[in-house]
Amino acid sequence: MHTHSPGRWLAYGYLALAMALAGGYVALSKPLVAALPVFLLAWLRFGIGGIAMANWLKKPANEAPMTRTTKQLLFLESFLGNFLFSICMLFGVSMTSAVSAGVIMAAIPAMVAVMSWVFLKEKIGLRIWAAVACGALGIGLLALARHSPGSASAQGLAEAAAPGRLLLGNALVFGAVLCEAFYAVIGKKLTGTLSPKRISALINLCGFLLMTPMGIYTAWHFDFVAVHGSSWLLLVFYALAASVWTVWLWMTGSKNVPAAHAGVFTVLLPISAALVGVLVLGEPLGAVQVLAFGIALAGVLLATLPGRQTAAPVEPHV
Repeated sequence: MHTHSPGRWLAYGYLALAMALAGGYVALSKPLVAALPVFLLAWLRFGIGGIAMANWLKKPANEAPMTRTTKQLLFLESFLGNFLFSICMLFGVSMTSAVSAGVIMAAIPAMVAVMSWVFLKEKIGLRIWAAVACGALGIGLLALARHSPGSASAQGLAEAAAPGRLLLGNALVFGAVLCEAFYAVIGKKLTGTLSPKRISALINLCGFLLMTPMGIYTAWHFDFVAVHGSSWLLLVFYALAASVWTVWLWMTGSKNVPAAHAGVFTVLLPISAALVGVLVLGEPLGAVQVLAFGIALAGVLLATLPGRQTAAPVEPHV
């Protein structure tokens, strides 16, 4: 019988906290998108994160020189997991409904499992696929439960009148799902050669450089005085959570956990976003939502509880 070491359970805790925090800042970014243009918001996020992680950029004495492959993976990790993910998710959510976005985001664990199987050659057992199915079922049920007939207001009418915009929004959210899956798989590869702190700092720096042209152009035409002080405080939290805390937690946790197992924890992102909506934004919580949470969390338990077979970590990991 296989038993999990204390280190493995600590890694699971890091992964769960990373995705719970990510869901929280995704939900709380809604007022930021209303206050700041998307490109300016993303650029400031990377800038604040870079200041916070300036000391993490220094190469440790015991770190081997980066190979060309490692540099390419770092660029892809930042381009897909930071740059494109931010653009696809922020623009996508603004064009589609929260219901559609929630259902689409439920595909993240499945995409991570498939990509880890294809690219990392990890063996995906029946229990992991069952965990993925539980996550998708739970979040799908949660998203559908939040869509009540009484909620079809002006927004719903606008979506019905603009099916092309809705379709584009759904496609952008699915693009963010693919970016998140690549983030998890590429990150698994990177943790075999670089420390979590170095990865966090380097991909943030790359994201800042990629966003700088659009960020400067947007900033040049933006009235900063019109932004309320509370929005600036929320921006600092968003930047630290998105660029520093969640990335470091995810990289640290995924270092010794197979990517397919780690991917199951991404189910906590939409769960956390929904909880923030209930607890902070005052959205209702009914029996169906509680059931959805239970099913999704059962999937996490399936992936983490000891069993006779688990996939071995791949050395040399969104």
